[in-house]
Amino acid sequence: MGISAAELDSFRGRTLPDLVGPGLRLLFVGINPGLRTAAVQAHFGRRGNRFYPALFRAGIVDRVIDASEGLDPADREHLIARGVGITSLVPGATRRADELDDEQLKAGAAALAVRVESLRPAAVAMLGITAYRIAFGRRQALVGRQPETIGGAQLWVVPNPSGLNAHSSLADLGDAYREVALAAGILVFARPSPGTRE
Repeated sequence: MGISAAELDSFRGRTLPDLVGPGLRLLFVGINPGLRTAAVQAHFGRRGNRFYPALFRAGIVDRVIDASEGLDPADREHLIARGVGITSLVPGATRRADELDDEQLKAGAAALAVRVESLRPAAVAMLGITAYRIAFGRRQALVGRQPETIGGAQLWVVPNPSGLNAHSSLADLGDAYREVALAAGILVFARPSPGTRE
């Protein structure tokens, strides 16, 4: 789907629904949708985002999902069947997450706690330490499981899959996502062999 820069700007502030279903075990929380994600109405819909390749590398899904033209219904059902959900800390789309201010992130954290209490996953994985530190007022927090819970669920911070987060490799992402999936009670697949297309 070819979308011009001007067309993409028209999606600023747009939202997309959470991807959740029955049997939710692990809820991934992105910072907020990008413009491309809002345009195609699929979480992590920007081509080149490493979220779905990292899920595959982690053994959470059995294939690499491509959401750049929207999420295929079969892929959506696969994620739900695996107990995986996706939401956003801040619902409105921006070109970059760093356009959000501290108050938006803090409001997103409060709303997320209410949502998690309703959805009742075993674990919540926040994608990105910087946004987490601001949103939750935990300036010294480190990546990994957090000492507090959220809405009754384990709270984890894992590396952000954005290509802007260059210091975390795809292997790092896969390792972190696998750890939180296991903690959430997801039966993971064997890791893909080296050279498997991601």
